[in-house]
Amino acid sequence: MEGCAGPRPLPRYEPPIARTQFQRVRTTAYTDNESDHVRYTNHNALGGCLQCGPIHSAAADWSRWPAGTLFRIRETGELYQVDDYGWALSGTNTIDLYKSSREAMNQWGVRGVTIENLQWGDPNASLAILRQRSHYRHVQRMIRELVERREELAQSVPAMGAPPAPVVALMPAPAPAPAAPVIMASASTQNAPRAIPVSRTNAVTRDPFYAGSSR
Repeated sequence: MEGCAGPRPLPRYEPPIARTQFQRVRTTAYTDNESDHVRYTNHNALGGCLQCGPIHSAAADWSRWPAGTLFRIRETGELYQVDDYGWALSGTNTIDLYKSSREAMNQWGVRGVTIENLQWGDPNASLAILRQRSHYRHVQRMIRELVERREELAQSVPAMGAPPAPVVALMPAPAPAPAAPVIMASASTQNAPRAIPVSRTNAVTRDPFYAGSSR
């Protein structure tokens, strides 16, 4: 969330990491009852409520991960969507993960994780929101970089493919079981019913706030 303009220095600038499907990033955690967030209660920078359900809220520099970016943490399988930002994140490659309690926040701490970007947010929508708050210095930093990277952020991201799977020691194959005797069915035996196909649905619902959205 936006902070007070003041004499404190901005975070040390870090060059943006490459925009790829899979990224190795530094993550921290926050909750809504921390002293620097309590003034915003449980609201995010988009005006909605911070989420901690099937999809969790995350804060980041919107010039690296625009608002609406949806990603999965490969180590935990959790889904996060960028709907917040913060002073300490501007100009950095750190993502701050929202947790529902101080206990969960402290348990997470600081971790390096691999994220899989499922959907990139809209840089133009992010820029429109930030320009309304341009009197804050960390927002000014995000605006400058969004403008500089606008063409790059509008391009599609080539898929890298899945990262290499961990090496698993192969167990010796078990000895084959003896073949079962073949029983011939009589003419009166009824045919077994056919298997009923099971429908498969995608567990991740596409969020309306994505690149190319009319929002």
